[in-house]
Amino acid sequence: MTAPGGTLKDRPADGRVGVLVVDDQLLFREAAREVIAATPGFELVGEAVSGEQALRAADELCPDLILLDVRMPGMGGVEAAARLHKAHPDQLVVLISTEQPDVVERRVKTHDAAAIVPKHCFGAALLRSLWRMYGSAPG
Repeated sequence: MTAPGGTLKDRPADGRVGVLVVDDQLLFREAAREVIAATPGFELVGEAVSGEQALRAADELCPDLILLDVRMPGMGGVEAAARLHKAHPDQLVVLISTEQPDVVERRVKTHDAAAIVPKHCFGAALLRSLWRMYGSAPG
């Protein structure tokens, strides 16, 4: 688990939305890092590569928004979402997947995420839209 540009306790102090990215694929974490950096009002507070790391990072970093991959080795995103929702109901959890949301919904009977979004759709507009719909507007 990492906190780019600082320690694990660093949090945006200026009203920006702190985002934790959880994905075992480095390529997606790098792309998400770039999207978050280019989106005004959002800041990457950390990264994790598994559901287990996501739970620890959520405790330590207190992110506002957690982008959580559905499929990861060990604890997957669906189980991690349920645990995160129970431990931190104020943190917005969004599942991300290479599969279409309806495919994930059919495969997973229940989940505790606000939304499921396809990875190929992830960008600044989707990030802002998710926060507007399920969180609150930054700054």
